[in-house]
Amino acid sequence: MRDLKVPQERHPEKTHLSDNPQPKKPSWIRVKAPTSEGYRRTREILKANRLVTVCEEAGCPNVGECWSQGHATMMIMGEICTRGCTFCNVATGRPDALDPFEPGRVADAVRKLGLAHVVVTSVDRDDLDDGGAEHFARTIRAVRHGSPGTTIEVLTPDFLKCPPSALVTVVAAQPDVFNHNLETVPGLYPEVRPGARYFASLRLLQRVKDLDPSIFTKSGIMVGLGEDRQAVLQVMDDLRTADVDFLTIGQYLQPTAKHHRVDRFVTPEEFAALERAAYGKGFLMVSATPLTRSSYHAGADFARLQAARRARLG
Repeated sequence: MRDLKVPQERHPEKTHLSDNPQPKKPSWIRVKAPTSEGYRRTREILKANRLVTVCEEAGCPNVGECWSQGHATMMIMGEICTRGCTFCNVATGRPDALDPFEPGRVADAVRKLGLAHVVVTSVDRDDLDDGGAEHFARTIRAVRHGSPGTTIEVLTPDFLKCPPSALVTVVAAQPDVFNHNLETVPGLYPEVRPGARYFASLRLLQRVKDLDPSIFTKSGIMVGLGEDRQAVLQVMDDLRTADVDFLTIGQYLQPTAKHHRVDRFVTPEEFAALERAAYGKGFLMVSATPLTRSSYHAGADFARLQAARRARLG
């Protein structure tokens, strides 16, 4: 992977923040270090195509399992974000110019990995007039051309500073799933996601359905940031009002001492209760476990999502 173009430290923008001690992880959070041949093969294909993955940049705990199975979440438009969310391990700074050949390299990696389902995400690019919407669309089209049988899920920024046409551009490229994460409850946005706006993100998801009702919509939150159960249930209601199909809920894990503190580790039993509550509110699909992440088991979940829609339609 290319070196990050930030001075010395990965998160220079957070050096002024006070340290938050990182609590010891409970047994249900711990995962094995990646060592398999499948993991090494996936890493080599990604390296050969000079691609960035959110699996590495965000420090995902599931990277060993997913890469061992040849699954990886592509992160386009570089590895430097224009936002400084306090939960996120992706570096903040001034991004490079877009690479016009990147969509083709993503498509080549998808073909070589033999992916039946691919997740494509990105950093926030507030420096671009369209937030990178056209780059998303080009990547979707390139993957479609190179692997026509592969289903495509995009996990996009909020396009907060862009004209409405930015979202239209992405939706017109017809991804199978449009994902945008709310990340946390609205009361924690000033601390956790200061550059975003909760209701703007909700409206983004609702507009996708307005533009193309056939596209599955998806969103996710983390717990353990300091929220309470009632606030999480309200987020569920807000997402259903926006007609979101699929909800993911996972445990927040603090990347470094300079990031937002872990308030607590939510137990597997509490996650199971949240999953039951979400299904009760009408979501087609829910994944709520300590290790759940947006793209974790995304391919299998997409198949289940399709089956759930068919069953609901009768």
